Amino acid sequence: MSTTGTLLTLSRLPQLPLLSRSDEPDAPASPPIRRISSQRLLAGERELVIQHMGSEYHLRLTRNGKLILTK
Repeated sequence: MSTTGTLLTLSRLPQLPLLSRSDEPDAPASPPIRRISSQRLLAGERELVIQHMGSEYHLRLTRNGKLILTK
């Protein structure tokens, strides 16, 4: 099959309008996501306990500077 034949076939496809989020009638505007630095959360410590729905979660800073969240 030649390239020209392929292009002719594709050009015959119906053109569909492109939708963006603003075009969607029922899409609620999402609020901006809050951001906080890990340094501010940990305040110089290596571990933080987060209480959530009756459970405790531990946010730990590893020696390699990565964060681990465990229950």
